Amino acid sequence: MNERQLFQQHLAQTSPEPIGIQIASASGNYLYDADNNGYLDLIGGISVCNIGHCHPKVVAAIKKQAETYLHVMVYGELIQSPQVQYATLLTQHLPASLNCVYFTNSGAEATEGAIKLARRATGRPRLISCNKSYHGSTTGALSLMGDEYWRNAFRPLLQGVKHFDYNSQALIEAIDEETACVIIETIQGEAGVIEPNRGWLNALRTRCTETGTLLVMDEIQCGFGRTGKLWGFEHYGIVPDVILLGKALGGGMPLGAFVASGQLMQTLSHDPVLGHITTFGGHPLCCAAGMAAMQVLLDEQLATQVAEKEALFHSLLIHPAIRQVRSKGLLIAAELDTVEHVLSTLKTCLAKGLFSDWFLFAANCIRIAPPLTITTQEIETACSIILESL
Repeated sequence: MNERQLFQQHLAQTSPEPIGIQIASASGNYLYDADNNGYLDLIGGISVCNIGHCHPKVVAAIKKQAETYLHVMVYGELIQSPQVQYATLLTQHLPASLNCVYFTNSGAEATEGAIKLARRATGRPRLISCNKSYHGSTTGALSLMGDEYWRNAFRPLLQGVKHFDYNSQALIEAIDEETACVIIETIQGEAGVIEPNRGWLNALRTRCTETGTLLVMDEIQCGFGRTGKLWGFEHYGIVPDVILLGKALGGGMPLGAFVASGQLMQTLSHDPVLGHITTFGGHPLCCAAGMAAMQVLLDEQLATQVAEKEALFHSLLIHPAIRQVRSKGLLIAAELDTVEHVLSTLKTCLAKGLFSDWFLFAANCIRIAPPLTITTQEIETACSIILESL
């Protein structure tokens, strides 16, 4: 059997028709297949590779840590410098109230940890999330997912979860003294890049404070400079009680985190002890890679370049077939008329050397979320290929 056949036979498939490119290498903003064909990467591993693929400083940090130690003990028991140093760097660039980091293996696990933290800290049962939201695919995160199509096959799920439309007054009115937390994406990603109304977000923050409800904001996809600021919530003048991190957090390695105040986090350490535990969360190799990637992001001031690159995409993505281009920084949705048109366009783009995708709840939109290192020339090339493919 060749490798494609082995892939289909021995790896669990997540869709009936996987893209199936055999990746041989990745560097900068490009993927390369086994025949050495290059593909300009417009999705960066779904917002993971913010500083491009295999950045030399990330690779060097991985090599250095791999020669020192890998796994030594479950997270939280031993002082491991990569964890301590990365948590310190993160909190230095967050509001003072977000000063304590719990590392996990993924963004979905960060969601699970935040659910437990909210219920433990408040003693309340109810959770509120949004329709067309995505917070991961584990059972708790799936319970928050905002679409019955994805939830129904796996019921029963968590009890006490209510879903409301993003930006709706009904969501705010539903928050009461039985609500442990409201979990929202700062920018709705899988819905096709939907931005919160500033007034709504401020009212949400106020209502959560009034009722003692924790406001949890999911920055898994929109954090680390993707919106033009380091954190998406910085655009709206509010501070959440908990943030969820993942994707770009690990610099290409698997890593997630939920971040809150030390006072809140302390509730997970007693009654019961080990109230939340993980074996591999905050793996030293992943923390070393993530810290190196974040340092590159800061040193090269990549977030400050996002607005100009976003504007260039808007100026070039003009075509009768494109109904609308929605964006917040370099998280962009180009809306077409049908899902079929998106799929055929993506297939043609791939044949022309451009790799992109669609959104779970907006499959009639082309996903554009390239590494923040994408150049002006590469943006022009990408848009030219999209327009030709349309």
